Amino acid sequence: MRQQKQTFRYLIGLLLIIFIILVPFIRPFNDYLAIPKEIIAFKNNVELPKLNLPIQPATDISTSITNDAELNAEQSVIYNINGLPVKKVNLSILDDIHVIPGGQSIGIKLQTLGVLVVGHHLIKQNDQYVSPGEEAQIDVGDIILKINEQKISEMDDVTKYINKFAEDNESLKVTVKRGDDEFVRTIKPIYDHKDNKYRIGLYIRDSTSGIGTMTFYEPKSKKYGALGHVISDMDTHKPIEIYEGTIMRSKVNSITKGINGRPGEKKASFSTKNNKLGSITKNTPFGIFGMLDDLRNDFTEDKPIPIALAHEIEKGPAKILTVIEGEKVESFDIEIVSSSPQKIPSTKGMIIKITDKKLLNKTGGIVQGMSGSPIIQNGKLIGAVTHVFVNEPHSGYGIHIEWMLQEAGIDVFNLNAQAS
Repeated sequence: MRQQKQTFRYLIGLLLIIFIILVPFIRPFNDYLAIPKEIIAFKNNVELPKLNLPIQPATDISTSITNDAELNAEQSVIYNINGLPVKKVNLSILDDIHVIPGGQSIGIKLQTLGVLVVGHHLIKQNDQYVSPGEEAQIDVGDIILKINEQKISEMDDVTKYINKFAEDNESLKVTVKRGDDEFVRTIKPIYDHKDNKYRIGLYIRDSTSGIGTMTFYEPKSKKYGALGHVISDMDTHKPIEIYEGTIMRSKVNSITKGINGRPGEKKASFSTKNNKLGSITKNTPFGIFGMLDDLRNDFTEDKPIPIALAHEIEKGPAKILTVIEGEKVESFDIEIVSSSPQKIPSTKGMIIKITDKKLLNKTGGIVQGMSGSPIIQNGKLIGAVTHVFVNEPHSGYGIHIEWMLQEAGIDVFNLNAQAS
């Protein structure tokens, strides 16, 4: 008798385990869990998740906003089955945002904040080789802001103040920025008999340049976003803190095709004299941002399109806009392999794959200089190309457009309104 009870309990326990394992695979239960906790939508495009929750063989829930999913005054959605409420979901209605997609190749010139230390060099003194800057514990990646309280804006300032104070036999009080910290170091310049100059044993740089791709332009505010990733110094590999910057019209002259293990590259030319398009005010992990002031034939012929948030992105076909020859922006086919909605900003929200034969034949896939190329799906701007997979040049990462817009100062999620 006792053995029969134990066997019965064992079977009941086994059935419970099997039920628990199978519950997630039961479609009604699965679909119920698929109802989100919150729905975010734009005013003119309120779309509810497509669900199927049968409670009888012939009864389905409708996702029509006027039927089984109903809006109420508290800005929430109540899902009903046969008139019976089953779940209440918070609803956030955002102001519609339309931007003009880019794709143009742009030249980029950044003037650093102060001057950037990119290396140490040795100066001969009394049969020894020393670097005063290194001995003063000034590191590669540090930024020199002042010398003896004199503001430093460019490399010529450093040379001028080194000679001025060294000839008076003064030590230099150098104000240095490292990360978020500022401090002062004392340096005694050394006279270099080889070059007949006073030196402090530091290699410095005050500017950098390169090319990239415009992502979007917001015509009302004239704000733009490009690149989709931060610009770092080639030697220190640290993000460049900018004093001022400029974007210019750029022309793609040739392309080095990417292969496995070696990314390709756009080779382009630009001039700083007559081709200025706008300013650069921010260099962040999500790209470069600023204001456009010259729209000559660049955006004026294009119409604004809506944006789509990460949860609206679908796996499957999409397009990118970019330049592979001259200044002509062309559309190319890609595939959205995956997209992950993110609660916090990230530069790697999508995985994309180039499928366009013309683009693959020309570039081999994603190449340097293509970063920032806008990604469009179902007539909406959803993001930008950011990084290539080195060993799979036809594939790479994309950033969701909401993070670039927020960084540009375009309030996608009405955060400013909430704060007030």
